[in-house]
Amino acid sequence: MSVFLAIAVLGSLIVVHELGHFLAARLQNIHVNRFSIGLFGPILWKYQGPETEYAIRSFLFGGFVGFPDNDPDSTIPKDDPDLLRNRPLLDRAIVMSAGVITNLVFAYFLLVTQVGIVGVPEFNYAPGVKVPAVATDISSAATQAGIKSNDIILSVDGQQLGATKEAITTLVETIQNNGNQTLKMELQREEQKLFVEVTPELGDDGKGRIGVQLISNGDIVRHRPKNIFEAFSVGANDFQRIVVLTLQGFGQLISNFSQTAGQLAGPVAIVDMGAKIAQDNVAELLEFAALISINLAVINILPLPALDGGQLAFLLIEGVRGKPLPLNFQENVMQTGLLLLLGLGIFLVIRDTANLEGVQSLLQR
Repeated sequence: MSVFLAIAVLGSLIVVHELGHFLAARLQNIHVNRFSIGLFGPILWKYQGPETEYAIRSFLFGGFVGFPDNDPDSTIPKDDPDLLRNRPLLDRAIVMSAGVITNLVFAYFLLVTQVGIVGVPEFNYAPGVKVPAVATDISSAATQAGIKSNDIILSVDGQQLGATKEAITTLVETIQNNGNQTLKMELQREEQKLFVEVTPELGDDGKGRIGVQLISNGDIVRHRPKNIFEAFSVGANDFQRIVVLTLQGFGQLISNFSQTAGQLAGPVAIVDMGAKIAQDNVAELLEFAALISINLAVINILPLPALDGGQLAFLLIEGVRGKPLPLNFQENVMQTGLLLLLGLGIFLVIRDTANLEGVQSLLQR
């Protein structure tokens, strides 16, 4: 059931994106002859409306809104003012950017809905800083000192790390400023208190490190929003936080591609993550859907062939030149980009399927 919920989330985001393009065109009386969920493959369901064919195809990765501009079977005259290519630059830009805008707006309302259902999150700080993970390298300072995952660091060099937001900053700064200097730490491991000595390794940047992840210690508690205005305000803050983190993530991917490319996730991995979230807490699927919706928006606005950003780039060039690039050139670029995009998608599907826990267990037998 959780898998179907995750697939439904991903499918709904594709529908929302394509619906943005479709409505932006139809509200401007621009002709649309196809609306498809799924890029290609046998048609599973089809309905022919007065002008538009609505279809669901077997390969559900992506979707498209088709225009009759270059359809050889279309009976619409080539000089019809309501063909997309005959519309002013601004009208076409609205259509091409509408999918991205719709994904962003939808993500915001998903976050507002989550706040209304599960409440406003607040972090209830507890003393110390938690260690969720320790580097697997046995030579790391933390491993040498005996620090383990889920330990809580209560103090460092006699300074208590209280139940505050600043505790993690204090600990990080102390570690960074004491490279090759021994630090005494007080740990809590379940019901037991321990004292260890850690010597941070001096990194190439001149800062000390011990090889652990650190998070604030405590629990998230929720309360019902006082009114609808608080729900919209909290939703806006969550939306801004996710957008910033997403942009930072894409920035790291571009600037350090060789080391971060492995973090790319395809539809199989996304469904797997969504299914695990649905098993734990169905309400959290709303935030997950918002995160994926924002990622779809950012990906599609990139100026790459076969994406909305590629179409907008062509429009920008047209605005600067005063005339569009040759149609054959645009089609060749888009087709090449589509092939590359499909190739990447197939690669991610195969890789992510092979990495599924169930598949891994079968391979290890």
